[in-house]
Amino acid sequence: MSVIGKNLMEPEPTLLPAEPEVVESLAAGEEPVDLAAKHPTCSLVWALLAEEALDAGYTVEGYAYARVGYHRGLDALRANGWRGQGPVPWSHEPNRGFLRALAALGQAAAAIGEINEVDRIGKLLNDSDPTAAEQIRSLRG
Repeated sequence: MSVIGKNLMEPEPTLLPAEPEVVESLAAGEEPVDLAAKHPTCSLVWALLAEEALDAGYTVEGYAYARVGYHRGLDALRANGWRGQGPVPWSHEPNRGFLRALAALGQAAAAIGEINEVDRIGKLLNDSDPTAAEQIRSLRG
């Protein structure tokens, strides 16, 4: 095995486990609000709730949903070896709930004027995956 060209100081990417029951339920048309009650640790459902609230103009509610998704995502990341830094790649689909919650939190924080949080969230999103913000923007249209 060659390590030439590999940055040995950078942590390995964190890959969250899949949540097939949630994904299947969403595909079958179940509402995120119902899934949040059944799967309260799932960042994806909280991110979806946050995005829906923000899109509808409910900034405070969007902020609250995003904050829950962000914290649930941090819990999941830590449980899967993340130590506060390192890649959380968008390309790994189970990571997308956390990344979407993080982006929604940044959006909501900006809307309520929490500039320090906007900066911190933007840095964490970029450090997690520099392509994530653009991927989320294209996903949300």
